[in-house]
Amino acid sequence: MPITATEGGRAWFIETPASLYAIALDSNGLPAQRHWGSRLPHRDWAELLKGDTPRWISDSSRPAEVEQEILADGGLRWGVPGLQVIFHGANQSLELIFGGAQIHESGSESTLVLTLKDSLFPFWAHLHYRIQADSDVIERWVEIESGGDAEDDVVLLRADSANWFVDDTDDYWYSSTHGQWAAETQLKRGPLPIGDLTFTSRTGTTSHQANPWIMIHSGSATETSGLVRTMALGWSGSWHLTAQHRPEGGVSVSTGFGHEGVHLVLKSGERHVTPPSYGLATDGGFGETSRKWHAFVLHHLRPSRHEVRPVLYNSWEATGFEVSETNQMRLAEKAAQIGAEVFVLDDGWFGSRTNSARGLGDWYPNPARFPNGLHALTEHVRGLGMGFGLWVEPEMANPDSDLYREHPDWVLNFEGRSRLEARNQLVLNFARDDVKRWALDWLDDLVSTYRLDFLKWDMNRPFSQAGWPDEPCRQGSLWLSHTRAVYDIMRTLRARHPSLRIESCTGGGGRVDLGMMEVVDQFWTSDNTDALDRQTIQHGFSQLYPVSAMCNWVTDSPNPTTKRAVPLEYRFHVAMAGALSIGADLGAWTDEELDRAAAFVQDYKEIRDVIQLGALHRLDGTPGVTLSAVQYLYGEAVVILSYEPRRSLHRGARRTTLHGLEPNAGYLNHTTGRTHSGGYLMERGLVLHDALNTDPSNGTLRFSNQDYLSALTTLTRVDQLEN
Repeated sequence: MPITATEGGRAWFIETPASLYAIALDSNGLPAQRHWGSRLPHRDWAELLKGDTPRWISDSSRPAEVEQEILADGGLRWGVPGLQVIFHGANQSLELIFGGAQIHESGSESTLVLTLKDSLFPFWAHLHYRIQADSDVIERWVEIESGGDAEDDVVLLRADSANWFVDDTDDYWYSSTHGQWAAETQLKRGPLPIGDLTFTSRTGTTSHQANPWIMIHSGSATETSGLVRTMALGWSGSWHLTAQHRPEGGVSVSTGFGHEGVHLVLKSGERHVTPPSYGLATDGGFGETSRKWHAFVLHHLRPSRHEVRPVLYNSWEATGFEVSETNQMRLAEKAAQIGAEVFVLDDGWFGSRTNSARGLGDWYPNPARFPNGLHALTEHVRGLGMGFGLWVEPEMANPDSDLYREHPDWVLNFEGRSRLEARNQLVLNFARDDVKRWALDWLDDLVSTYRLDFLKWDMNRPFSQAGWPDEPCRQGSLWLSHTRAVYDIMRTLRARHPSLRIESCTGGGGRVDLGMMEVVDQFWTSDNTDALDRQTIQHGFSQLYPVSAMCNWVTDSPNPTTKRAVPLEYRFHVAMAGALSIGADLGAWTDEELDRAAAFVQDYKEIRDVIQLGALHRLDGTPGVTLSAVQYLYGEAVVILSYEPRRSLHRGARRTTLHGLEPNAGYLNHTTGRTHSGGYLMERGLVLHDALNTDPSNGTLRFSNQDYLSALTTLTRVDQLEN
């Protein structure tokens, strides 16, 4: 059985294909982690249960608490709490005792539930653990239940989804991503400081500044080796993740929704279910860690699973707000010419939306720009052989809109306080049932009327003045309810329209997480489409999320945001490293550029199943700085995208070694026509950017110092070679 109870129901072992997670009741009678790492023989399990980890303790330090599966506030505990409550408006001390365990098996899924209850009040915390037979990822969440008299409200100040413990080691390092608008998912690795390291979002969304995951390792882990543990939260609203590094040893990572000041009121008989927290331990380094996350997402989270994403064209950078039926039809013709499969009409098509200050919230086609509604455009696009999609921003309203004039109470606000605008917008309160119904109704009607294939769901500003004057008791919970309403609307739309596909966009990559991954098919990774900057953004994104969920645009040169000029080939090769899309002003491209673009798109279509569904190997180099490459392995096929933004006179072409091949198999290089063994390619590698060329006139070497070298290289496994 994947989950086994031993020691008379006082210990539990969760087995995945390659890992073991062990829990036992500690000396305080509470469940604590005893092992999380590689699988061990059953005969060794008893050794894991021999008491708490020995550490120095004092009257002001109880370090064993970091090993507990939930960090309750109360008693002799001084660390960051994961569960913090107030009983009867005054009592803020939890005293939990173990209340029982259950194991459930259903097909390929196994679940363990450990119940804890307060020793005084009718309050329970049910700790859930779920595993899938084909994955090493463990999913955890907490279901909190309150009982008692009708007036016995419980205030939840903090309710984390899980606490994960990392065994004692000589050193701790962490990996995470940070960033800002136009520079999302920048990978950071470094020593984990002693004390509390907290990543958080107070924006109401996942945010551009941080992403809700962390990897803990010893510092010796590489792309190909070393034990790496990942903890990730599946939540798209405000969140926090705290890594507590104890000075006497041990690290715990507690993850949950919300931030300082956000609280929930739990009435008698009510239950609160936290968002899921996911954990993965693997000893194959960062590369294997990423591949296991990608497989888990594609098998168990993303609604379209292993579906290959089509090539999109988006009109925003071509026309901005200057949208008309005529110019969109012309763009659609150009998009079809280069091989796009879905045409997406961006902002400016609805209400009085002629600039960013007007019309947001009035979701009907602008009658002056689209006198026939969108029917003529949609039919034209479909006549060109493409699907049709629209940009929407359902969670926002301009003060200059019919919606706001009719429903000023629908936006987040505090009575008597300023309604502060950002990007000329206010945030609608999706925790309100009437707002949620309104949004679902017009979205459903829009998808039905125009038979939409695609929605680009944007959200361009964070929460502010997050008040709810009509429901002061629910004010704290709106941070949670708003996000769940977004999930509910997306799920309902997908159920009613099974062919609809959705992209998450939040002013760029501001809402990328495993929670949103359950309801959308892809993410708009960043508003920055500069190919050089995108390499670092895409590198960070790929640490946890599959590249098929990463929408990459080819745009104009010089880039509209950075003004950097990058060759067309390099721009396409960078964008091919995920779900290829085009967002350029194709009407301004020359015939030669359009022909080259069409050839690149066709090249991508021939290998996109390998890129989007294959195993990703990040090869040596610093993306966007030095020679680097990404390799995809799918069945018999190998695809390599390689980049060298800068060349130097003191270095010639370098070899790039490949990963994950069969050493004794032959691999045909379709660029050179030569066959090499997998062993040779992993040991000696390939020269992907050969800048040293023999001059046929005199047999000497001629050096090319061209910048922005890139290449698409494909190989096919052809046979087994003899030694």
